[in-house]
Amino acid sequence: MLAGMHYKSLFPPVPPLPEQNAHDFILDPMGQGHDIDHVLHVDASTGRKRTRREFKQRVRDAATALVSPPSDGGFGIGIDQGEIIGILSHNCLEYITLVYSSLATTIPFALISAYSTPFELVHSLRVAKATRLFVHPSLLSGALRAAREIGLSEEHIYILEGHVKDRRSLGEAIEEVRRRQIPRVPVKPARRDTLAYLVFSSGTSGLPKAVMISHGNIIYSLVQTIISAKDDPVPDGPPNVVLAFLPFYHTYGLHYLCLRGMLAPATFVVVSKWDVDAVLSLIPKFRITVLPLIPSAIHQIVNHKRIRKVDFSSVTTIGSGAAYLPPQLAAALQSLVPSNPRIGEGYGMSELTISAMRTPTPTMLGGRIEAKVGSCGLLLPGMEARIVRADGSLAGLNEPGELWLKGGNVALGYWGNEKATKETFVDGWLRTGDTVRADEDQVFFFDTLKVSGVQVSPTELEDLLIAHPDKLIIDACVAGVSGGRTSDEKVPRAWVVLSERGKRRGDAAVIKALTAWSQQNLSKYKWLRGGLQIVDQIPKNPTGKVLRRVLQDRYEESHSSSRAKL
Repeated sequence: MLAGMHYKSLFPPVPPLPEQNAHDFILDPMGQGHDIDHVLHVDASTGRKRTRREFKQRVRDAATALVSPPSDGGFGIGIDQGEIIGILSHNCLEYITLVYSSLATTIPFALISAYSTPFELVHSLRVAKATRLFVHPSLLSGALRAAREIGLSEEHIYILEGHVKDRRSLGEAIEEVRRRQIPRVPVKPARRDTLAYLVFSSGTSGLPKAVMISHGNIIYSLVQTIISAKDDPVPDGPPNVVLAFLPFYHTYGLHYLCLRGMLAPATFVVVSKWDVDAVLSLIPKFRITVLPLIPSAIHQIVNHKRIRKVDFSSVTTIGSGAAYLPPQLAAALQSLVPSNPRIGEGYGMSELTISAMRTPTPTMLGGRIEAKVGSCGLLLPGMEARIVRADGSLAGLNEPGELWLKGGNVALGYWGNEKATKETFVDGWLRTGDTVRADEDQVFFFDTLKVSGVQVSPTELEDLLIAHPDKLIIDACVAGVSGGRTSDEKVPRAWVVLSERGKRRGDAAVIKALTAWSQQNLSKYKWLRGGLQIVDQIPKNPTGKVLRRVLQDRYEESHSSSRAKL
């Protein structure tokens, strides 16, 4: 309900939580999770399997290997010496092992994109202040070059999974401490504010900042999930089989597939990286029941040339995150799946650990609030929200403004960046930079344009422009500008940043191609009647959210000047 200055979640509150290591909360049978032994992980490429019990034992041995001195076969990583483990890898089984062993030892880890350019990799390692680095063999040469540039000793670069001659691997260290029968180190106690990991989030300059997530943030986020799911129980039956292709270095993949997924019995089919052809073969091969997806992946799936031949009969649950999912794209995917599952969505970002909202199910909250097309959902347990106008005052119902959020899942801040932290984290509130509105049911929606009386989502148009098959742009922003039938009606206008391929083609050709693409794929009322402009950079706030208002104001100012001259 609306409580004075802000909204509060409709769910039961999050109870006081103990100071606890996130490892224990998830894997300890006395915690909130389960301790049923079953096949937990399957390597999609090799078929190699690992049970939950085998995984737990491997995690404890890996933790022992991390902190044991080299004389005992370990890596000798000093817990109390400010060390941080960098992880540079595509998805693999040992990635999850390292995540949990780092939590157990309270050695923070930094999640680094496996698709980093050389410049981005150097930046990430430097910002994280990584002192050790575990690398996928295919990324080793780039890691060595980056390490030389920042002064990281090559002796502190290890192989995460597999083997490389003359370089230590996590698996070899685990086998060594087992062979020597080194006593397992105990799980180290952690407080709510004990740093668990760093995850990178883009900002105004395009250079990522390291978001600090604590053990308390992780546990709070998991409890939010447990409380919100109580009205939506999982039917009895064999464990779900989850397709795990979302990158583990991203917030969505890390939590949905590595952390949150452990709370109920499930088998995760680990896919190294996204490949639509491979994925469409894996779904029937492993009888996948749960498909966590992102809109760009859904777009590739529904438009695949052999999509009508794919067997989706095993799929019972679909989720979508990381970006806005256009309703027509959701409907196209649902039409392919015999069970016609509701596609679960939500709202989140790295600075929120993972999420702050979810769309309601028919049984949630007694069924009194139904899912609404195009919404972000309801506030998760323990969340509070404000919708703030540009002048700092609070917006009314169905009035757009900037979303501010508060809860125990809000990150500690940005690692080593006090300025950005002060701009984004204000008196316990996270300024998201997103423009939203809330209706009378406390269902939140991204701000939309109303063209000819019909709602138009800027995010949908941005996603479509970026999805152009020729990859002509790397960023886009759509917002409403003057030019409608009435003085107060806005029309969509796009600002885009060219890719290298787009630059080679030239501004005029790109504008022509994108205009044709949007008109081919959008209803007429969604066309970019406000035009399309190429810019060097899309302005963003410290959380990486687009500052549409800046571009709108620039446009209106320049065009009002032009009209005045006329």
